[in-house]
Amino acid sequence: MSNIVAIVGRPNVGKSTLFNRLFGERQAIIDDTSGVTRDRIYGECEWNGKNFTIIDTGGFVQHSDDVFEAAVRQQVRFAVDEANAIIFMVDVTTGITDLDEQVANLLRRSNKPVYLAVNKVDNHQRMLMANEFYGLGFDNTYFLSSISGSGVGELLDDVVELFAPEDKEKEQSQLPQIAIIGQPNVGKSTLLNALLGEERNIVTDIPGTTRDSIHTLYNKFGHQLLLVDTAGIRRKTKVHEDLEFYSVIRAIKSLEECDVCLLMIDARHGIEAQDSNLFRLAIKKHKGILILVNKWDLVEKDTNTLHQYEKALKHKLAPFNDLPILFISAQNKQRIFQVVESAMDVYERRKQKIKTSDLNEFLAEINAKNPPPAYKGRLVKIKYVTQVPKPYPAFAFFCNNPDYIQNNYRQYLENQLRERYPLSGIPISIFFKEK
Repeated sequence: MSNIVAIVGRPNVGKSTLFNRLFGERQAIIDDTSGVTRDRIYGECEWNGKNFTIIDTGGFVQHSDDVFEAAVRQQVRFAVDEANAIIFMVDVTTGITDLDEQVANLLRRSNKPVYLAVNKVDNHQRMLMANEFYGLGFDNTYFLSSISGSGVGELLDDVVELFAPEDKEKEQSQLPQIAIIGQPNVGKSTLLNALLGEERNIVTDIPGTTRDSIHTLYNKFGHQLLLVDTAGIRRKTKVHEDLEFYSVIRAIKSLEECDVCLLMIDARHGIEAQDSNLFRLAIKKHKGILILVNKWDLVEKDTNTLHQYEKALKHKLAPFNDLPILFISAQNKQRIFQVVESAMDVYERRKQKIKTSDLNEFLAEINAKNPPPAYKGRLVKIKYVTQVPKPYPAFAFFCNNPDYIQNNYRQYLENQLRERYPLSGIPISIFFKEK
């Protein structure tokens, strides 16, 4: 992430529309409501053979008492500090406003290359109106329309001139992706900020603060991975606001794309119906799973509380309860660094490959100890087993009558595999095929 470009400006000038155009898909949420983007959104972009990271920021509002706008101001400053170049976006239809002047003053103090993008210039009259923005005093000024894409190429041509040619870095998609999922206000953003050691994502006591899925590079203590803070997911009956609906879709998409899910629950409430739904969804998608019981410091405890809590939790998650569980406090940073270690352990277990010879030794022991029962007088013999090439552990058992294998014996084989091999937190698939 050596080449970074940040898009900044006041609210509702079209920053997220430009971000989506550069990124190539609707990564950032767009709505006519001012202030939709609250956190920094990162995306990879390529132009003229050069790769760079684009950051979409929230709308900058100076001297506001609003809790979100105050946090957004801090986010914008973080993005400006991180960036190698800054695209300062303004709206031709409103002319130069006081807020534009305030953002311009902030950018002049940054000593970073600034590219002024006058947005919504899509006809001759607006082209004439756009000349007003030369008054802001930036040498690099461009007239464009982020919706239609006109003028964007000229802007990018000049931006990437800053970046020296370099070998293509390792794709971030190759890094382990760890998604933090859970209900609203359970502490997901607090955990991510605690792990990074900075206020990377906005945190308030108001549920629904995080609206987009935020990808952040974590590179500490020998681990390099992508942490994804997702919007809290509620039941469909509780999703009324359009923006929250979009957020839920983004969170589910992040779950589908990740390698390991950190399912965070509130220790005071225990696992609820929506937590179970998220858990089942992660299993269905064959994701690695680590359970985080957050706010453990707020629970009254005795010597048996943790053991009893874990036992009750696994009972509710049955039949798949071969899971690592961590009891943490993101606010107090209690056991938070065990989270990364445990998540990476789950990641390594998920991608492990077991030798076919080892699996067939395992099968021989199973056949000798407890062979598959006959069905309607027909004998069932499993001949051999091999691991199927998938991103998660999947095993194909070849036998003479695959349709006669009963579910209880399938469950027995899974339990035996889990006893034999390190598969904690990993949903596995078992197939029966005719030899």
